[in-house]
Amino acid sequence: MIAPHSLRTVFMGTPEFALATLEGLLDSGVDLVGVYTQPDRPSGRGKQLTPPPVKRLALERGLPVFQPLKLRLPEVVAELQALAPDLIVVVAFGQILPKSVLDIPRYGCINVHASLLPKYRGAAPINKAIIDGETETGVTTMYMDVGLDTGDMLIKRTTGIDPFETAGELHDRLALLGREAMAETLERLCAGTLAREKQDDALSCYAPMLKKEDGLIDWTRPAAALHNQVRGLDPWPGAYTMLAGEPLKVARTLTADTPHAAPPGTVLAADRSGVHVACGSGVLSLGELQLPGRKRLPAAEFLRGCPLPAGTRLGA
Repeated sequence: MIAPHSLRTVFMGTPEFALATLEGLLDSGVDLVGVYTQPDRPSGRGKQLTPPPVKRLALERGLPVFQPLKLRLPEVVAELQALAPDLIVVVAFGQILPKSVLDIPRYGCINVHASLLPKYRGAAPINKAIIDGETETGVTTMYMDVGLDTGDMLIKRTTGIDPFETAGELHDRLALLGREAMAETLERLCAGTLAREKQDDALSCYAPMLKKEDGLIDWTRPAAALHNQVRGLDPWPGAYTMLAGEPLKVARTLTADTPHAAPPGTVLAADRSGVHVACGSGVLSLGELQLPGRKRLPAAEFLRGCPLPAGTRLGA
């Protein structure tokens, strides 16, 4: 048996997704001896240096914060060794942990990953699950190794995906599930009952980091696939089409199997309920729209300032 308060723990994480797990560790009574997060980055129109969410929380709670540019630098590894952690907990840190770091804690490095491994390894598992039309996802805690999300699995928590749920909404739910999964992982680790399960590489698939161009809509695709793309990229990078040479962001879509003979990307009708656009098969109704430099608006409000009569063509 291990007493939680005797477990010297280092936390590594950066974005909002990591906050719930960090708060859970603080509540658990472990001895948090350091928090590692990414360096402050320029943000907003003024490009002012902005601390990541994990840094803000750590400073509020009086925790030592470290922001190395690269973990693998010898002086960074030496600094981490000096903290003598028994355990390192990692949640969306943003850097791959080298073997020199993985070998430091005697109880290993445990990661909270936002998918049901071995499926959706990589940087954007939440988005990819929605884009692929999955109806179920979850979180997995795992021991980290030198591969990308390839370590032995520990605890899984599963949840359904609503057909209209966005990546942002699912993100918030999975963050809380991650906290629960890590709490159970820690409890079992301290009790000596934590079991490991190897991943089947044949069942894995990759969820790469998102780019802005991933949001471009190809109207020749089926409406159902575009609906999943739109919600899977909401809030970032956002799905968009082109209108008179300008990007037009779209959100909150609905699908219909209505047959039509119009070329893909043609506006069939536009009313209070949405802008209804012909797809390769079916119709996609756009519930919210946004032009560059403008606010995201419900279709009814958008159309008052920017009419889209039937026959308007969207796309490149």
